[in-house]
Amino acid sequence: MKKKVLVVDDSELVYQELRYHLGRCGRYEAAYYCPDASRLVELYEEHRPDLVAVDVVMPGIDGIQAAKKLLAKHPEARVVIITSMVYTEIMEEAEAAGARGFLPKPFSPQQIIRTFDVACQLAPAVSGAAALAMPG
Repeated sequence: MKKKVLVVDDSELVYQELRYHLGRCGRYEAAYYCPDASRLVELYEEHRPDLVAVDVVMPGIDGIQAAKKLLAKHPEARVVIITSMVYTEIMEEAEAAGARGFLPKPFSPQQIIRTFDVACQLAPAVSGAAALAMPG
């Protein structure tokens, strides 16, 4: 059975790209989309996805703050942070918030699957810096 992913990103293009690549993989389905990080907890509770992929830079509340709120209420949630802002501070903040993965934009299909597999414990974990150095 495919793992369901909630994509939280103000760019529908990112959602469509993830949906396409995840659909080709066969293990995941970008089943839910939310362009507003302030609704993350509400949509998580409504749909109970296997994984949440959330962008950092969003209007209103940023993705890391939204992830913190979600994980404070639902520590079992699996969260992957997506961002084009690939800075050590952001990676450390995402890890401190409880994120299980970090996906830098632009991303390759291999990076998406590898990051999601690690977050869902289908593959061994790789540290943030090592993950960024992985071929994609």
